[in-house]
Amino acid sequence: MTIFDPAMSTCSILQPHHDFKMSEIQSAIIPPSPDTIFILVNCSVDSPVLNHYKSNCFNFSGHSCDELYGSCTSFKLFHMLSNSTPACCFTGYETVKYMSMDILDCTHYTSVYNTDRLAGVGPLDWLYGMKLSFSVPDTGCERCAKSGGTCGFDVETEMTQCICSITSNTTRDCAGGREINFADSYRASSFPRLQLLYILALGAISFGILLRR
Repeated sequence: MTIFDPAMSTCSILQPHHDFKMSEIQSAIIPPSPDTIFILVNCSVDSPVLNHYKSNCFNFSGHSCDELYGSCTSFKLFHMLSNSTPACCFTGYETVKYMSMDILDCTHYTSVYNTDRLAGVGPLDWLYGMKLSFSVPDTGCERCAKSGGTCGFDVETEMTQCICSITSNTTRDCAGGREINFADSYRASSFPRLQLLYILALGAISFGILLRR
């Protein structure tokens, strides 16, 4: 799943200084993928990533800071205001996760994804944004669906369930699973709250919180 932060600078647009933030839950569930890199731009010579944490910066498919400042209309300003090429750093999510832009002593950042395909591709054609990675555990939903049921989650018991009809569900499938009759377990006016397990919910979480400023 790929997303784009509209407040992030790119090769053609320079946005105001701001940090990239994800909550601890988001970082654990939907972290940026390994082929998403963050580019710290216009860093001072005293920046931690150029000194004590310089190992956090790495080579990005042979690209350089000179190429970035020379090709991008948004970043050329930094080159023009300096007698030399300002430092930059190609780094991973962990760097911006634990250090703010003020601590990093860099004025701006941008992010690029599908970096393994960008060798020989100029900054104007890079894929700006970030790809989020996630995994879905095997909860038996495929077996439930094949039996004609709908996979769901009971937030009270924190268990996955196979919804077979309005009045009953099972723990496995609608053909041979252990059936649980809602009428026997709950009052008719208080059905257990079931939420469908659908991966786009992760997308809603990321867009609703990740892009909040």
